[in-house]
Amino acid sequence: MPRVGILALIQESNTFLSRKTTFADFESDILVYGEEVRARFEGAPHEIGGYFEGLKDQAIDVVPIFAARAYPYGNIIAADFERLVGLLLDALKQAGPLDGLLVAPHGATVSESHPDADGYWLSEVRKIVGPKMPIIGTLDPHVNLSPLMVASVNAFTAYRSNPHIDQKQRGLEAADLMLRTLRGEIHPTHAACFPPMAINIERQCTEETPLAEVVAKVAAVRSQPKVLSSSLMLGFPYADVPEIGSATLVVTDDDPALAQKLADELGQEMWKHRRGLAGNLIAIPDAVAQVTNAAQPVCLLDMGDNVGGGGPADGTLIAWELQRQNVMPAFVCLNDPEAVQTAEAAGVGQKVTLSIGGKTDALHGKPFAAEVTVQALNDGIYHETETRHGGFTKFDQGRTAIVSTDGGLTIMITSRRSLPFSIKQLTAFGLNPKNYKVVVAKGVNAPLAAYQPVCPTIIRVNTPGVTTADMNFLTFHNRRTPMFPFEPETQWNGEVTLK
Repeated sequence: MPRVGILALIQESNTFLSRKTTFADFESDILVYGEEVRARFEGAPHEIGGYFEGLKDQAIDVVPIFAARAYPYGNIIAADFERLVGLLLDALKQAGPLDGLLVAPHGATVSESHPDADGYWLSEVRKIVGPKMPIIGTLDPHVNLSPLMVASVNAFTAYRSNPHIDQKQRGLEAADLMLRTLRGEIHPTHAACFPPMAINIERQCTEETPLAEVVAKVAAVRSQPKVLSSSLMLGFPYADVPEIGSATLVVTDDDPALAQKLADELGQEMWKHRRGLAGNLIAIPDAVAQVTNAAQPVCLLDMGDNVGGGGPADGTLIAWELQRQNVMPAFVCLNDPEAVQTAEAAGVGQKVTLSIGGKTDALHGKPFAAEVTVQALNDGIYHETETRHGGFTKFDQGRTAIVSTDGGLTIMITSRRSLPFSIKQLTAFGLNPKNYKVVVAKGVNAPLAAYQPVCPTIIRVNTPGVTTADMNFLTFHNRRTPMFPFEPETQWNGEVTLK
């Protein structure tokens, strides 16, 4: 019976954050070995859940080996990354003989020692298993794809949706490619194209024009003879690495020349839409002013404090503007463990003066100071039953206080950064989003799956911060040049721009 191993190392690294990702961040999220991997992911709406389901009842011995994940944050401390990779490689060596590997990197992981962290660990895996073993994997479309990643595996497929709600389907796709490869039915070969451009994060929703037009072209390629898969790599703009940018990738059945030809054609299609993908940025006062005449509740997306991109979750700029324009009632969520402790000491039903948020740095606004009434205190744990961005089902934002001002602002204060990927963040604690004119979510596209069903109006707000949508606000030292939109007049005729 063929033995197929499963490996995962997943983290999205924002190199503009001063705070680094540590080994402890993986320990507090996911760090599992062997059968613990199966227990954690089997049945989950995640690509690893798709791996297990796709190989079930297929005369395959599934060998879960290692899985680690940490929430998006700064780049990984060098020693901690080396420790993680060492554990992964040791677990692989101890897994025994294998006939194939299903891998789940993120694609935008950065360590202090290895800017192309995913390319590094995948290439180390390849050295261990040799050139002949099929390695097939999934990628988050926010990957900054590198040639080393492509060279280290036989085939990649990226999630097709943003927000990411098709992770399990892509895991099933990768598992099917593995099965057909082991049966000798196909021989996957893939190739990528790297246009000198970056798609603005504000334009990365796959259902919105003009990106939807590019997505449709990528989908059409899948119906061509000998094509096994095709993917659009949106790119992760918050990583100062040479690989930053958008890319295309095509997998064919034993035809690398065709894979390259089609990837290049898709790259040209993306390049054709580059100006429309450069972003439409709305200032904070203008966004708040639009609320009054919009269908409510309005979801204001705080792009500069995007928790899913590594933001600190304590940005107060929109809260201050909502108060200034008196657009109430409104809801915001801010990370501030000290404020939670003060609210808890005061007790439910009591008034207390708090200084909330704005404590990470000077980019995200000053602390929101106000007298508030403590409405509720809870453990901050809630569960999502629907398929939402990232495949997350359990959320733990630590001890949580819900407070309100006399003016109508409800503030959820958390002890841990919380990803706004589930409307249960409100409803599980007795808050009805329909009771507010405005609900603020700290993200760009990831919250859409959760908030669109309850918020008829979505406005992305150009807030400053470590995840600002204005890429010209960020100082890059390592990216390719020239590159659109940084150099608006960049020319490209299809030549290779990343080697």
